[in-house]
Amino acid sequence: MDTWRKSSYSGEGDGNECVEIANSRTHITIRDSKDPAVGTLSLPAGSFALFIQALKKG
Repeated sequence: MDTWRKSSYSGEGDGNECVEIANSRTHITIRDSKDPAVGTLSLPAGSFALFIQALKKG
């Protein structure tokens, strides 16, 4: 079972853009904390850093 935590980029308090992440040895999994049953995005740990860099670049 994954242990989910709120991303530090979700804003203060409950925030309007709540993202949760779960780490494993090989993957990082992301979900919307307001509607977690909708689905998740799971990436290999090495690809997650590239994904974040691409988001920051726009």
